[in-house]
Amino acid sequence: MIPESFISDLLNRVDIVDVVGRYVQLKKTGANFQGLCPFHNEKSPSFTVSPTKQFYHCFGCSAHGTSIGFLMEYSGMGFVDAVKDLAQGVGMVVPEQDDKIPPAQRAQMQAQSMALSEAMNLAMEYYKTQLRSAPNAIAYLKGRGLTGEVAARFALGYAPDGWDNLRSVFPDYSAVALVEAGLVIDKVDEEGRHIKRYDRFRERVMFPIRNTKGQVIAFGGRIMEQGEPKYLNSPETPLFSKGSELYGLFEARQAIRDAGYVLVTEGYMDVVALAQMGFPHAVATLGTACTTIHVQKLLRQTDTVIFSFDGDKAGRRAARRALEACLPHVSDDKTIKFLFLPSEHDPDSYIREFGADGFEQQVSEAMPLSQFLLREAAGEHDLDEPEGRARAQFDAKPMLQAMAPSALRLQIVRGLASMTQSTPGEIEGLFELSKPVAVSRKAPARSKRQEPVGLERKMIRMLVTHPSLALQMDAEALEACRQFGQEQYDHLLHLVQLAQSLGPNGTFAALAQQLKEQGEGYDAIIGEIAATPEPEIDTERLFLAATVRELKLQQVRDEINIVMEAINAAITAKEPTDVLTTGYRELKALEDQLLREQEADKSFR
Repeated sequence: MIPESFISDLLNRVDIVDVVGRYVQLKKTGANFQGLCPFHNEKSPSFTVSPTKQFYHCFGCSAHGTSIGFLMEYSGMGFVDAVKDLAQGVGMVVPEQDDKIPPAQRAQMQAQSMALSEAMNLAMEYYKTQLRSAPNAIAYLKGRGLTGEVAARFALGYAPDGWDNLRSVFPDYSAVALVEAGLVIDKVDEEGRHIKRYDRFRERVMFPIRNTKGQVIAFGGRIMEQGEPKYLNSPETPLFSKGSELYGLFEARQAIRDAGYVLVTEGYMDVVALAQMGFPHAVATLGTACTTIHVQKLLRQTDTVIFSFDGDKAGRRAARRALEACLPHVSDDKTIKFLFLPSEHDPDSYIREFGADGFEQQVSEAMPLSQFLLREAAGEHDLDEPEGRARAQFDAKPMLQAMAPSALRLQIVRGLASMTQSTPGEIEGLFELSKPVAVSRKAPARSKRQEPVGLERKMIRMLVTHPSLALQMDAEALEACRQFGQEQYDHLLHLVQLAQSLGPNGTFAALAQQLKEQGEGYDAIIGEIAATPEPEIDTERLFLAATVRELKLQQVRDEINIVMEAINAAITAKEPTDVLTTGYRELKALEDQLLREQEADKSFR
């Protein structure tokens, strides 16, 4: 857990114009910057970046957020990765509340990471240079239908024949970083003594593997002639975990948004060939089965994921593993499909034989996850026999248990029930599904917070826009806010406490980031603030003081009415009224004082 104080400090140090400007061409227009929105297609710029608010907002699709939010949305990073990326850029070390690593050791780890990244970049440039003077590699790529433009886009290279070519790139060929980066191999004898060091990649076409930040973290090398292994990947390193990375995701991000879906394949050549033929929104797993981490990364980029597998037995086994990885992340607003090509084809060979239109037709006919799951459950079981139907239910059980309660799960349950001559309720009861969704019952009434209006909404807008104003909200001011209602008061108190915790230098961006992490309750107000010019803080300070005064005045008048009713009741009952009368006078004096302050404020303005 990263402390909120660090997040606030980080957002104060980074400049959102620089962060967004790395990915979007921005032009200064008045106090803000403007450009084409990276989150939807548009011809006229409606995407604005405010250096004063440190916030971005699109008037076309309503996307908005801080520097952290932008990296998460644009690059598909998780929250922690986005924070670390920004922190590295401004020389900050990300702390963790349960971090037991000494600062010196953490600094050493960061230095190691930078050394490995530098080694990978130098190696990539070397391989790219070697490709230009390798006619056999160029002929191979041309034979696969690739142009120089696509090769350059994916930074393809060539590792020439020879045992220590990287010696010409790294003067210190014995550096530990080269082994740790997976660029070289140290051969040792049976007793563990070092004998020889040599390059890992030799006589192969090289595919740099990038992370979501665009950094080269590994390589894949493909042999051009017959031989094994056909593909050779970098080993697991401090930079690279093949179960977490997807080849081509960095290059495909914008194309995925444009197409509205991502196509997941099994090989580097599939990705590059598909990009050449008009499908730049393809990515590939890295010689390993699809993992839940892969699925999470994909669903950060798009709501629709289509897996493409070879039609042979190995392809179907890979599809089953991908299905299992997807199930925990299935939801009603996400679409996951499975494309099975004929057994003799992979995406590369299919698109070269049948063209882009033929492949597009295959994509459009991809099998929905629900259908694939039921087909896997049915398998080759004889559904005309009780034993076959029972086995189908047995095979479906762990898959349905992996899914969260949803409308889609209900549809699959109904499909399985129909297929196995059961009822949805029987399936859910037999499988012990959490929160069954097929049982007909009335949902309990839920308390829903009403949207703030009037003075309450004005106060919230002022406090979110200028969090430092919360410091003038003392106990009396907060007490006056109780007249909004208990639930509204609780929400406002929480907002004030969050804003006050940021201190006198608290910013809209820092508070908005905290509010977004806690849910969507303030999204509408944050969007409004992001879309409008920022008011002067001195004007807002006066307005907040006037609003609090108005609340106090209303509170005093309510108390005066209560005391007057008590006095009248005491007179009727012929009881003493001295204490009540004193209280009445004090309240009237307070009312007069508030009215004088109100008039003075009007005169000042």
